[in-house]
Amino acid sequence: MKLANPNILWCLLLLVPMVAHYVWLCRAGGAAVKISSTGALSKAPRTLRYWCRHLPFVLRCVAVALMVVALARPQSTEQLSKTTVEGIDIVLALDVSGTMLAADFEPDRLTAAKDVAAKFIADRPNDRIGLVVFAGESYTQSPLTTDKAALQTLLSQVKFGVVEDGTAIGMGLATAVNRLRESESKSKVVILLTDGVNNAGQIAPLTAAEIAAEYGVKVYTIGVGKRGYAPYPFYDSRGNVHYQQQKVEIDEQTLTDIAAKTGGEYFRATSKTTLKEVYDRINALEKTRIETDNYTRHNEHFAVWLLWALALLLVEFGVRRLWIER
Repeated sequence: MKLANPNILWCLLLLVPMVAHYVWLCRAGGAAVKISSTGALSKAPRTLRYWCRHLPFVLRCVAVALMVVALARPQSTEQLSKTTVEGIDIVLALDVSGTMLAADFEPDRLTAAKDVAAKFIADRPNDRIGLVVFAGESYTQSPLTTDKAALQTLLSQVKFGVVEDGTAIGMGLATAVNRLRESESKSKVVILLTDGVNNAGQIAPLTAAEIAAEYGVKVYTIGVGKRGYAPYPFYDSRGNVHYQQQKVEIDEQTLTDIAAKTGGEYFRATSKTTLKEVYDRINALEKTRIETDNYTRHNEHFAVWLLWALALLLVEFGVRRLWIER
């Protein structure tokens, strides 16, 4: 509740001379009938009308105050908005092959990729996001969903060894595109992350890229791994893990061609920090369209205050003329 004309409240100061004038009249008195002595009257019983003799004036003052408030126009305000969200359908295609356990990222490539992907998901509250994982084969870990809590849980459960080892980039991309094939979104995106060379699967990476382009799917590709050599894990006969330096091999040309065919872009991430920067860059490139129309509606309430003032004036007239006789 607020007042449209709050300066009108200064008129409440009119009550001061009203009260002063009433007090002066009460003190000045004025006899309607002249008698020799009022001693006998002082012993007369005082009825309820005597104690309420000032009630009409009080009612009149309250009525005047209510009329002043009505002139100040009390209003209630409603803030209304209409929001239109045009989200993007995104599928994250994540490589979970054995080479993703390399320790050139902290603590390893797969864990770093999951951590950064989790933040990316949290930063896209208005989009539907799905998750595909691939190694020697590919499968859908999560279909397109707006339930980010469930998606984060499914992402945390991704690990190496669930499917046959290998790097089926084409199969991973084809599965991701299949999740978007029936999407009605105006913008459809696949973010494909891998650290190797396609060596498995029945679909070639560039064939999958052509399918993506046909369905209007834009593909951003990310190659993860330091340049040169990186420590790859291996296990001895007792099951103890050891690391040995191996050359990092990423088919950057194929990843670049996939992105070019679909209108996307290829990125190379050599650390967890640069991987986060890559996701931030994609986040900036693929903006969700949000339109918000805000408007304010004012509801006038002066009539209620005015009606109460008129009602009090009627009560004041009735009390004065019909109950408290002069």
